[in-house]
Amino acid sequence: MGMGRRQEHYQADLWVPTTDLPRSPGHPFYDKLNALLAEAGFDPHVEDLCRPYYTEGVGRDSIPPGVYFRMLLVGYFEALDSQRAIAWRCSDGLSLRAFLGIPLHEPTPDHSSLTKIRQRLPLEVHQQVFVFVLKVAQDKKLLRGKTVAVDSTTLEANAAMRGIVRKDSGEDWKDYLKRLMAEQGIEDPSDEDIRRFDKGRKKKKVSNKEWESPADPDSRIAKMKDGTTHLAYKAEHVVDLDSEFVLAAEVYTADQADPATLVDSVVQAQVNVVLAGGEQEIEEAVADKGYHKAQTLADCQTCNTRTYIPEPKGRKYNWDDKPQEWRRATEANRRRTRGARSKRLQKLRSERVERSFAHVCETGGGRRTWLRGLVNVAKRYAVQVAGHNLGLLMRKLFGVGKPRTLQGGSGRSVGAFGWWYWLCGRRAGYSHGRKWLLSPYTAA
Repeated sequence: MGMGRRQEHYQADLWVPTTDLPRSPGHPFYDKLNALLAEAGFDPHVEDLCRPYYTEGVGRDSIPPGVYFRMLLVGYFEALDSQRAIAWRCSDGLSLRAFLGIPLHEPTPDHSSLTKIRQRLPLEVHQQVFVFVLKVAQDKKLLRGKTVAVDSTTLEANAAMRGIVRKDSGEDWKDYLKRLMAEQGIEDPSDEDIRRFDKGRKKKKVSNKEWESPADPDSRIAKMKDGTTHLAYKAEHVVDLDSEFVLAAEVYTADQADPATLVDSVVQAQVNVVLAGGEQEIEEAVADKGYHKAQTLADCQTCNTRTYIPEPKGRKYNWDDKPQEWRRATEANRRRTRGARSKRLQKLRSERVERSFAHVCETGGGRRTWLRGLVNVAKRYAVQVAGHNLGLLMRKLFGVGKPRTLQGGSGRSVGAFGWWYWLCGRRAGYSHGRKWLLSPYTAA
């Protein structure tokens, strides 16, 4: 066997024919996903959506809309939370170049190009891409939409608590403390004096009515799932309990209460089902006790939607100055929640809605947003959840919902993609033992 030495310095070839460039055998997941998108007419559809926002015949050719949205989908499938990470990953991976349809002699889009395209395209276009995925599921006879579950989570904003200022005076935290100390007769305090004063002070809670972030005015002070306090947004999912598809993924400011956004999210889910070609009306809505409010229950009843929302213990009502519709809706909801069906629906809600948050926010890179502004965050999050629905659709059709699902798996878990991994393994010379089971992303 011959052995060569790695050259530390070498002269690049002046000219390399394209036939000599390395080619990727492709990733079976992304190849199947591309075939599914091509069958549904994804690229012509998004080009028609984006055409009104481009000028024909002016400047150089822009990035195809299909490439832009595919790169955002890669962010979900590869758990990348920033545009820089997405751009680097797409330029580094041969299989992702094949997924995007970019040859090796052409550069992949930079992160700044993603920003320009996102600024050019309105939120409605991103939401229509979300609806397109639901339409594919509807065409495959997988979408239901009769019973939905609603829940929300927080998304950490790209702004720091140390940078908040008072709305009335524009003071930052340090200047605010200096003013409080001056009112108590302490002049020219040092930084150590300020920290000691702040530590011993009572009633240090900050309010969204008094404080805001100049870097991201749309973000709000909120308590995160881990108990810490950050500037954040609120994301709300409406999940079909039968098929597990997310019918609506709305982003709100974090200071909006859950009962205030329930009806809007359910109505948007119904609109998305209709736009996707479905005829089923949402008849039942399931949520936790944080969504319980008499007015919200009455609004759902007006929309012909039965609610299954547990009532908080110890809550007392005074119906003297309240509409009778509120009382009837509350009592009807109370009767439904005491039945066995409500317990089954609550169990499904806690399982399937939380699973959607785990996929989108935890393993999908959506918990921390690096964009600023409610509209920008909503644009990215809509495509993020569209990627989740695509992964669920792939799992229902082909048995695998993410490109990393098969790494380290057994032969039975390979399923529909087993033959492809076996073939790639033989081509790479790994046909012995179980090495052919390793995916291109398996860690060493």
